[in-house]
Amino acid sequence: MCVVDATEAPARRAAARYADVALMRAASSAQAGAVRGQLRADAAESGRAGRRPAGAGQPACGPGRRRAGGQRGHGGGGPRPTARGPRYRGGPADPAELIAAWHQDGTADGFHLVPTEPRRDLERLVNATVALLQHRGLFRTFCAGSTLREHLGLARPAGRCAVTGGAAS
Repeated sequence: MCVVDATEAPARRAAARYADVALMRAASSAQAGAVRGQLRADAAESGRAGRRPAGAGQPACGPGRRRAGGQRGHGGGGPRPTARGPRYRGGPADPAELIAAWHQDGTADGFHLVPTEPRRDLERLVNATVALLQHRGLFRTFCAGSTLREHLGLARPAGRCAVTGGAAS
Protein backbone atom coordinates (compact mmCIF):
# COMPACT_ATOMS: atom_id res chain seq x y z
CA MET A 1 0.00 0.00 0.00
CA CYS A 2 1.28 3.43 -0.93
CA VAL A 3 0.24 6.45 1.19
CA VAL A 4 1.46 9.91 0.18
CA ASP A 5 1.12 13.30 1.89
CA ALA A 6 -0.41 15.17 -1.05
CA THR A 7 -0.55 18.59 0.55
CA GLU A 8 2.08 20.13 -1.75
CA ALA A 9 1.63 20.19 -5.54
CA PRO A 10 4.70 18.07 -6.53
CA ALA A 11 3.73 15.32 -4.09
CA ARG A 12 0.12 15.58 -5.24
CA ARG A 13 1.15 14.68 -8.80
CA ALA A 14 3.10 11.65 -7.55
CA ALA A 15 0.15 10.64 -5.35
CA ALA A 16 -2.23 10.86 -8.29
CA ARG A 17 0.00 8.58 -10.31
CA TYR A 18 1.09 6.00 -7.71
CA ALA A 19 -0.68 6.28 -4.34
CA ASP A 20 -3.52 4.23 -2.94
CA VAL A 21 -4.25 6.92 -0.33
CA ALA A 22 -3.43 10.64 -0.57
CA LEU A 23 -3.35 12.55 2.72
CA MET A 24 -4.68 16.10 2.42
CA ARG A 25 -4.02 18.77 5.04
CA ALA A 26 -6.60 21.42 4.31
CA ALA A 27 -7.90 24.38 6.29
CA SER A 28 -11.45 24.12 4.94
CA SER A 29 -13.87 21.81 3.22
CA ALA A 30 -13.54 23.87 0.04
CA GLN A 31 -9.74 23.54 0.07
CA ALA A 32 -9.98 19.77 0.64
CA GLY A 33 -12.48 19.51 -2.22
CA ALA A 34 -10.12 21.40 -4.54
CA VAL A 35 -7.18 19.13 -3.62
CA ARG A 36 -9.33 16.03 -4.10
CA GLY A 37 -10.56 17.32 -7.47
CA GLN A 38 -6.99 17.96 -8.62
CA LEU A 39 -5.93 14.48 -7.46
CA ARG A 40 -8.74 12.92 -9.47
CA ALA A 41 -7.95 14.98 -12.58
CA ASP A 42 -4.24 14.13 -12.35
CA ALA A 43 -5.06 10.43 -11.76
CA ALA A 44 -7.28 10.37 -14.87
CA GLU A 45 -4.54 12.08 -16.90
CA SER A 46 -2.11 9.38 -15.71
CA GLY A 47 -4.47 6.62 -16.85
CA ARG A 48 -5.73 5.80 -13.34
CA ALA A 49 -9.33 7.02 -13.57
CA GLY A 50 -10.65 3.73 -12.21
CA ARG A 51 -7.89 3.39 -9.58
CA ARG A 52 -7.57 6.94 -8.33
CA PRO A 53 -6.20 7.44 -4.82
CA ALA A 54 -8.59 7.85 -1.91
CA GLY A 55 -8.30 11.39 -0.54
CA ALA A 56 -8.06 11.45 3.25
CA GLY A 57 -8.43 14.69 5.21
CA GLN A 58 -5.76 15.03 7.90
CA PRO A 59 -6.75 17.38 10.75
CA ALA A 60 -4.59 17.62 13.87
CA CYS A 61 -6.73 16.82 16.92
CA GLY A 62 -6.27 17.35 20.63
CA PRO A 63 -9.67 16.61 22.20
CA GLY A 64 -10.56 18.13 25.56
CA ARG A 65 -11.32 16.23 28.73
CA ARG A 66 -13.42 13.06 28.54
CA ARG A 67 -16.06 14.23 31.01
CA ALA A 68 -16.99 17.00 28.55
CA GLY A 69 -16.96 14.57 25.63
CA GLY A 70 -20.19 15.62 23.96
CA GLN A 71 -19.69 19.35 24.36
CA ARG A 72 -18.52 21.34 21.36
CA GLY A 73 -15.60 23.69 21.82
CA HIS A 74 -14.57 22.40 25.25
CA GLY A 75 -11.15 23.53 26.35
CA GLY A 76 -10.18 25.75 23.45
CA GLY A 77 -13.04 26.97 21.28
CA GLY A 78 -13.00 24.41 18.50
CA PRO A 79 -10.90 24.42 15.32
CA ARG A 80 -8.09 26.88 14.76
CA PRO A 81 -6.76 27.39 11.24
CA THR A 82 -3.04 26.77 10.84
CA ALA A 83 -0.76 26.52 7.82
CA ARG A 84 -0.98 22.72 8.13
CA GLY A 85 -4.78 22.62 8.26
CA PRO A 86 -7.27 22.87 11.10
CA ARG A 87 -6.05 22.09 14.61
CA TYR A 88 -8.73 21.02 17.06
CA ARG A 89 -8.27 21.81 20.73
CA GLY A 90 -11.93 21.51 21.60
CA GLY A 91 -13.96 18.61 22.88
CA PRO A 92 -14.25 15.29 21.07
CA ALA A 93 -17.40 16.55 19.36
CA ASP A 94 -15.40 19.13 17.36
CA PRO A 95 -13.46 16.66 15.16
CA ALA A 96 -16.67 14.62 14.82
CA GLU A 97 -18.44 17.75 13.52
CA LEU A 98 -15.64 18.38 11.01
CA ILE A 99 -15.77 14.80 9.73
CA ALA A 100 -19.57 14.86 9.47
CA ALA A 101 -19.51 18.19 7.58
CA TRP A 102 -16.76 17.15 5.15
CA HIS A 103 -18.49 13.80 4.62
CA GLN A 104 -21.74 15.59 3.83
CA ASP A 105 -19.91 17.97 1.44
CA GLY A 106 -18.22 14.99 -0.26
CA THR A 107 -14.78 16.62 0.03
CA ALA A 108 -12.86 13.64 1.44
CA ASP A 109 -13.06 9.87 1.03
CA GLY A 110 -11.93 9.37 4.62
CA PHE A 111 -9.85 10.84 7.41
CA HIS A 112 -6.48 10.27 8.99
CA LEU A 113 -6.78 11.79 12.47
CA VAL A 114 -3.49 12.99 13.88
CA PRO A 115 -3.44 13.34 17.67
CA THR A 116 -1.73 16.57 18.70
CA GLU A 117 -0.13 14.75 21.64
CA PRO A 118 -0.53 10.99 21.03
CA ARG A 119 0.06 9.84 24.62
CA ARG A 120 -2.74 12.10 25.81
CA ASP A 121 -5.08 12.42 22.83
CA LEU A 122 -5.21 9.00 21.14
CA GLU A 123 -7.41 7.39 23.78
CA ARG A 124 -9.76 10.40 23.74
CA LEU A 125 -10.06 10.23 19.96
CA VAL A 126 -10.87 6.52 20.01
CA ASN A 127 -13.16 6.47 23.04
CA ALA A 128 -15.01 9.73 22.43
CA THR A 129 -14.70 11.08 18.87
CA VAL A 130 -14.90 7.68 17.17
CA ALA A 131 -17.79 6.70 19.46
CA LEU A 132 -19.69 9.84 18.39
CA LEU A 133 -19.04 9.03 14.72
CA GLN A 134 -20.21 5.44 15.21
CA HIS A 135 -23.40 6.72 16.84
CA ARG A 136 -24.02 8.88 13.74
CA GLY A 137 -23.33 5.94 11.41
CA LEU A 138 -20.19 7.58 9.98
CA PHE A 139 -17.64 5.07 11.35
CA ARG A 140 -17.78 1.30 11.20
CA THR A 141 -18.23 -0.71 14.36
CA PHE A 142 -16.26 -3.70 13.08
CA CYS A 143 -13.78 -4.43 10.31
CA ALA A 144 -14.88 -7.08 7.83
CA GLY A 145 -11.52 -7.45 6.10
CA SER A 146 -8.21 -8.65 7.43
CA THR A 147 -5.94 -6.01 5.82
CA LEU A 148 -5.92 -2.22 5.64
CA ARG A 149 -6.31 -2.51 1.86
CA GLU A 150 -9.53 -4.52 2.39
CA HIS A 151 -10.83 -2.06 5.02
CA LEU A 152 -10.37 0.78 2.55
CA GLY A 153 -11.96 -1.14 -0.33
CA LEU A 154 -8.82 -0.99 -2.47
CA ALA A 155 -8.11 -3.58 -5.14
CA ARG A 156 -5.01 -5.69 -4.75
CA PRO A 157 -2.39 -4.57 -7.27
CA ALA A 158 -1.00 -7.00 -9.82
CA GLY A 159 2.34 -8.47 -8.84
CA ARG A 160 5.50 -7.32 -10.60
CA CYS A 161 5.86 -10.73 -12.26
CA ALA A 162 2.28 -10.96 -13.48
CA VAL A 163 1.80 -11.68 -17.17
CA THR A 164 -0.12 -8.75 -18.65
CA GLY A 165 -0.83 -9.93 -22.16
CA GLY A 166 -0.81 -13.21 -24.04
CA ALA A 167 0.96 -16.37 -22.94
CA ALA A 168 4.52 -16.24 -21.73
CA SER A 169 7.03 -17.88 -24.05
